[in-house]
Amino acid sequence: MAEAYIVEAIRTPGGRRKGALAGWHPADLGAEVLNALVARTGIDPETIDDVIFGCVTKAGEQGFNIARNCVLASDLPTTVPATTVDRQCGSSQQALHFAAQAVMSGTQDMVIAGGVESMTRVPMFADMTVLAKAGMGEGPVSKRMSERFGVEAFSQFVGAEMIAERHSLGRDALDAYALESHRRAAAATDAGAFERELLVLGLEQGAHLRDEGIRFDATLEGIASVDPIQEGGVLSAANASQICDGASGVLVVGERALKAHGLTPLARIVDMTVTAGDPVVMLEEPIRATRRSLEKAGMSLEDIGLYEVNEAFAPIPLAWLGELRADPAKLNVNGGAIALGHPLGASGTRLMSTLIHALRARGERFGLQTMCEGGGTANVTIIEAL
Repeated sequence: MAEAYIVEAIRTPGGRRKGALAGWHPADLGAEVLNALVARTGIDPETIDDVIFGCVTKAGEQGFNIARNCVLASDLPTTVPATTVDRQCGSSQQALHFAAQAVMSGTQDMVIAGGVESMTRVPMFADMTVLAKAGMGEGPVSKRMSERFGVEAFSQFVGAEMIAERHSLGRDALDAYALESHRRAAAATDAGAFERELLVLGLEQGAHLRDEGIRFDATLEGIASVDPIQEGGVLSAANASQICDGASGVLVVGERALKAHGLTPLARIVDMTVTAGDPVVMLEEPIRATRRSLEKAGMSLEDIGLYEVNEAFAPIPLAWLGELRADPAKLNVNGGAIALGHPLGASGTRLMSTLIHALRARGERFGLQTMCEGGGTANVTIIEAL
């Protein structure tokens, strides 16, 4: 089968809610990623066959095919097409899968995959709440769905609490994990581990150079002092992912484009898997998806040098570690979404950018990325660093 390669992977530093990136229109944020991918690789933008961007809350400034708007706000020619995909939190990871599949099929040679989300300017669930307030429709959960699963709504918070209970994960364990995420992200920042992947954005008040959400002075006492999200629960804002603004992207090419444009690959796509399971528990599916992906690839977890498991909530990576008996020293080595933020539609290629550069910096060969997603789905991508 034909191969797909990633030749560049970048992301903006994460911006906190109403923080450094609050003044950026999401189309302009995405445009900066597109411009940087072209500039860093030196490709002729006319040769880009497609742009596939993930975005979750597609309303207001993120409506009207945000991927195409990112192209129109960029320096790319208007002849470059673009489309937007929604796999919830895995949207840009799915964009990467679609880009790689296009390249591997031979129908396209060069595709940009990425994502953008301004959670400040287009708040999470705004696409539903605005219509609900206007009295339009019944919302996304139909009566048939509600009757089938015995719930009035599907809640990621309820699902994460269920996972914590199922895997015997108490508040102390979740808070300790959250602290480690901040410590790893702070250490990575101080060591310059993110420099290769970061796209520095110029701001009127000064360049946005690093992820805003990292708490360099985080303590276990401080994290433990945050009230739980729901009474009697173990989840809190301190052991869950941060609301974040950001964009990220990768350039995916096939062997033909690799040779024709003299490009040097950073990584090769080894396997792409997506599975779906219980929509009520919702966020546990990365465990099954990982097992399937490894089986497809003919690999074991021992073959993997580093893992990136999205820290939507602390129980997710902890349950994944426990069920798969994985090595915690290989997990989210530069911190995760609890410290770095979770810009929804941009998170998939954000994790991939971090994973690729961490593998290369540490001399590791294989990496695995997985993402829990609304609706009970999960994506897994295995790559080989080159």
